Amino acid sequence: MSLFYPLEDRQLLAVDCVIFGFDNFELKLLLIKRNMEPGKGMWSLMGGFPKHDEGLYQAAERVLKQLTGLQNVYLEQLFAYGEVGRDPGERVVSIAYYSLIKIEDYDKDLVKENFALWQPVSDIPELVFDHRQMVDKALRRLRRRARIQPIGFELLPEKFTMPQLQGLYEAIYQKELDKRNFCKKILSMGLLDKLEEKDKSSSKKGAFLYRFNPEKYQELVSKGFYFSLDV
Repeated sequence: MSLFYPLEDRQLLAVDCVIFGFDNFELKLLLIKRNMEPGKGMWSLMGGFPKHDEGLYQAAERVLKQLTGLQNVYLEQLFAYGEVGRDPGERVVSIAYYSLIKIEDYDKDLVKENFALWQPVSDIPELVFDHRQMVDKALRRLRRRARIQPIGFELLPEKFTMPQLQGLYEAIYQKELDKRNFCKKILSMGLLDKLEEKDKSSSKKGAFLYRFNPEKYQELVSKGFYFSLDV
């Protein structure tokens, strides 16, 4: 039995990154304008091919860093996409990842060099190949995770107001939340440190700033705490 595949049966392996950010009370998606065929001129996720000396996760980390300049951010494998003909140029199997970044931290020059743009998830343009399927699946995964894990804080600045936090969850779930119930629920968990500082950018009175306490969260988890934010 031959150990070699016929040339027509060979395929390429790629990674694609669904990158989410949160800005101006909107959940946003980082897209690039393709400068090559097939699909030249269309909007696309950022992707690439793993090198011989790196695993899939490391390849996704590299692609993410090349576009945003960021590393050590939330990155999770999503799904494998391998439908025949998904890429009209080559037979390509793509492993999709999704990432959550603090939108104020990314390298704006790198994004500009890659012809990238932040687009609200509520107004996503037509995407190349099956990239819209990847985005939709990433959104569903994010919504499930955000209910049972405090991953939403990966999208916020280190210091944030309660309106910002509520706005984030409203953006993730695309629905309005009751202010009193939301504040009561999130504060009852004991995961936030209330600071003496206030954000006065939107009013003279201002809103107190908070900080997520990951050490407190890990301590509570070790004692059986279960994060649950059913919105």
